[in-house]
Amino acid sequence: MPKIMTMGELLCEIMRPGEGMELYETGDFKGPFPSGAPGIFISTAARLGCSCGIIAGVGNDDFGKNIMDRLSGDGVDCRWIMKSDKGSTGVAFVTYYANGDRKFIFHMNHTPAVEPKAPEDLEEMEDTEYFHIMGCSLMASVEFGREILKTMDLFEKRGAKISFDPNVRLELLRDPAAFDMVREAFRQCHIFMPGVQELKMLTGKENIEEAVSTAFENENLEILVLKKGSKGSEIYTAKGLVLEMGVYPVEEVDATGAGDSFDAAFICGLAQGKGLEEAARMGAAAGALNAAAFGPMEGDISPETVKKLIHINTKL
Repeated sequence: MPKIMTMGELLCEIMRPGEGMELYETGDFKGPFPSGAPGIFISTAARLGCSCGIIAGVGNDDFGKNIMDRLSGDGVDCRWIMKSDKGSTGVAFVTYYANGDRKFIFHMNHTPAVEPKAPEDLEEMEDTEYFHIMGCSLMASVEFGREILKTMDLFEKRGAKISFDPNVRLELLRDPAAFDMVREAFRQCHIFMPGVQELKMLTGKENIEEAVSTAFENENLEILVLKKGSKGSEIYTAKGLVLEMGVYPVEEVDATGAGDSFDAAFICGLAQGKGLEEAARMGAAAGALNAAAFGPMEGDISPETVKKLIHINTKL
């Protein structure tokens, strides 16, 4: 039975091969790559040895096969991925800029990526300890977002911990109801994993110390992982800052999915009974390894590679 579950969009990603290549210009692309933030998350969790599954949807087409083959090959329990004959697999086109910014064009709404419903019961997922939500999934479609929140409630009632990465994508934030759902997940989660601007946005506080304090007004919240990009991360509990984690140096090729891989490795660490420091090191290592490869989930991530990267950077 899966110890870690998620629910969200699965996409194929079509990528510009070099920086600064505008999406409106005729030119080359690379792909398709299996993607979608929940897909990256759950692939990483599986490759790190955690039993895990995803509730999602793909089209019964070649892009759907691309995703299904990858996730099943990684060890993800794919029983809850619906294959639809009614529409094509969701797609994201992406380009990158030298300053680290990205631009997306999503073809996701009205595709199987946002069709799955909340399960009628969790009998086959009764051993799940962590249910992970991505804010981008709540923004993908208001109807789909509501199904994810229904599923969150089901898991919480069964005693699972809710982890939440707000992962705000401005390209998807078109309906005010979507941000209301992001706030709802924020108010109910046990593990909150925002970036700095997301923390400020959701708490309404510009000062980090005040924002963290406001976040812990959520009585469920046990751990806040503040992700600071190239500056690493900070781990908070209700008692305050408990540790600061640096980044592991790698030759960065593509930062896509690094945050999702960090989330997965951190949650895996907790699910495997590790302490906060070791879980944070696992997250930093998985994020770095993913950024060292081109493609959203193409990093060389395994228990061995994560352990090796941590070992050679023990002073961080």
